[in-house]
Amino acid sequence: MALRRILKFPDPVLRQPTVAVGDVSAHKDLAKLVADMTDTMYASNGAGLAAIQVGDTRRLFIVDASIAGGAENDPPRVFIDPEISYLSPETEQTEEGCLSFPGIYLDVKRSLKATIKATGLDGKRFELSAEGLFARALQHENDHLTGKLLVDFAGPLKRQMIKRKMEKLNRAELEGDDLDDAATAD
Repeated sequence: MALRRILKFPDPVLRQPTVAVGDVSAHKDLAKLVADMTDTMYASNGAGLAAIQVGDTRRLFIVDASIAGGAENDPPRVFIDPEISYLSPETEQTEEGCLSFPGIYLDVKRSLKATIKATGLDGKRFELSAEGLFARALQHENDHLTGKLLVDFAGPLKRQMIKRKMEKLNRAELEGDDLDDAATAD
């Protein structure tokens, strides 16, 4: 499949509201989107990826199969139109990263257990409960669907530092793209 560009903070698309998918069979390109997201996530060494992170505003995300309780070679678990129905009162604060914030890690407090209802790529609704890293991944990816980002867990000073670092990274990437474009123009 194809690799897609992962949007980096402060790209405004990351804050856009996502829209429900509804009838999976009405979206002929959904399987390709999920395949592209899978390739993109693994190429970036990610554990999960929301569609909004690759510029698609549909409410869906994927989580690496080994984190989701599957075998390492299984395809990622797909969550379409997810709804978290339960978060345990027991929490854990631990370091978290995000593909839209490369090189940035923050301590984030999350519930240790979560229950989610969603639709699979096959169009069938399901419900599952998760613990530990899987519960954390569900909460993190679901946050993307509501416009909540890793930086929102930082205090004001740290938030400003992250914003400056990301703007510098984005400028460097753009300058690199300009150099790549100039090299291919010959």
